[in-house]
Amino acid sequence: MSKRVVTLAHYYTAPEIQRMADKVGDSLELSLFARDAQADVIVFAGVRFMAETAKILNPQAEVILPDAGSTCSLVTQTDVKRLKAWREKHADYVHVSYINSSAEHKALSDWIVTSRNVDDIIAHLYAEGKKVIFSPDRNMGAYLNYQYGYDMPLWSAVCEVHDKFNETALNEGMVAVDGPKYLIAHPESPLPVLKRADYVGSTSGMLNWVKAFDREPDATIFVATEDGILYNMGLARPDLKIKQAPIYAGCQCNQCPYMKMNNVERVQRAQAGEGTRIDYLTAEQMNAARLPIERMLAFSEAQMQKTAMPERVAVVACSITALV
Repeated sequence: MSKRVVTLAHYYTAPEIQRMADKVGDSLELSLFARDAQADVIVFAGVRFMAETAKILNPQAEVILPDAGSTCSLVTQTDVKRLKAWREKHADYVHVSYINSSAEHKALSDWIVTSRNVDDIIAHLYAEGKKVIFSPDRNMGAYLNYQYGYDMPLWSAVCEVHDKFNETALNEGMVAVDGPKYLIAHPESPLPVLKRADYVGSTSGMLNWVKAFDREPDATIFVATEDGILYNMGLARPDLKIKQAPIYAGCQCNQCPYMKMNNVERVQRAQAGEGTRIDYLTAEQMNAARLPIERMLAFSEAQMQKTAMPERVAVVACSITALV
């Protein structure tokens, strides 16, 4: 009996990789899909921390990463021993960690968040009277502190891709374009860029913003995130002018080198059973890391149900009115 292989791909992978996938999404979508996948093998075309998360949530599945080198600067810039000492220094705080972190990092966390649910989860914790420390993304934490008036102590690591966006290059690039202009940005970008943005949100959030765009038809939309999502935006709205935000001298060439390690040959080999197996995590590590991830997923699913409920109520109300 052949094994059931499911291939997942992040929006930041190349278009040809996305076309090979059973599911394309952001970190939250892929985590939910991996958890519920009825798969013998999960091929994760993304980066290592994503594959680790899939293994933690679906330990019965064999998880294969196409390229062993596909890591993340937020992981490599975080020394776990120093993180543990920092966590102990703030022992009376709730430790909220961004999902872009290693399994060891997650095991030292109380909550895991994605860029899609971080605002709601931290607001929820503050509403409960908790104090919060945030790791590892310094830029995201600085934006949250600025936007909501928090005073969270922050770990100091950055995404090497998003951290390249800067206000000077952005100003030069936008001035050079005629007509209406908009900026949307991922919260891993530096604070001066985020302050300029018309919308700040997750990868899926930015994609949905573009899909729903109904303003000036001749507008140019600048996007401050990895260039992979521009493929999906172009498919969704070929009528719009969409550009990646410049990083210097008008350059629109900002790619994640780790995501781009996923090429067709490597993904095909992984689908055939070759590649880096996520088989090095101990049961203790996985159990410790699973708790804050599942806490996040339960919160997000409850929020999704609340959001959907008014629509269901409206449908029922319309049906009753029709019967009367």
